[in-house]
Amino acid sequence: MGVEPAGPLDEYGIPVIPAPVEVSQRKRQAIIDAALVEFLRAGYSAASMDAITSRSGVSKATVYKHFGNKERLFLAVVGGILPQTYATLECGAAGVADAPDLRTALVDLATDWAHILLRPDIMSLRRLVIGEIDRFPQLGQLWYRVTFDMYNRPLITAFTALDERGELDTPDPALAVQQFVAATVGVPQLIQTFRTDTETDEAELTRIISSGVDLVLARYAVKG
Repeated sequence: MGVEPAGPLDEYGIPVIPAPVEVSQRKRQAIIDAALVEFLRAGYSAASMDAITSRSGVSKATVYKHFGNKERLFLAVVGGILPQTYATLECGAAGVADAPDLRTALVDLATDWAHILLRPDIMSLRRLVIGEIDRFPQLGQLWYRVTFDMYNRPLITAFTALDERGELDTPDPALAVQQFVAATVGVPQLIQTFRTDTETDEAELTRIISSGVDLVLARYAVKG
């Protein structure tokens, strides 16, 4: 079931909610905070607008006035929090191409990424989006674009530079980056996505990431 066209949507299909002012801003934020807690707790289908209203401390009429309906509220809240969550995080890929030790730089980079991607708040959002992706595919598209622009794109630039300087042989840098991500942070992220009781084992994380980096560097080493 799609979102009713009750207002403008952005390029990903996320509702564009006009910015409120003064008192309305505080009410809007209270609704967003309450809705996020409820959606993370119950998912979209089981989330209760009554519970959101009660938790936010505003009237149900105010909730509907700001967001229109439950679908628009869900898309606006989750679609808004994804870019905000990632906007404050540092990618760290920019310095890879000029690092004195490429292997160390890639291990450190993937380890930093893993610590970000495995954060409980990000994992909860990831599970929520995956659970609702059939109903709201635009959220999946937004998640992919946000994470691609932050993580993959800078590393593609770095791999391209390394290839041009003859330090790596990566004729398809985008593919090389996909393989790097899959071989390093991909498995720990997959495990924690579906096994919610799993805690990060730093020694095992280091082992997986180091092995993945070695695998990628062996594949793309310049042949003598």
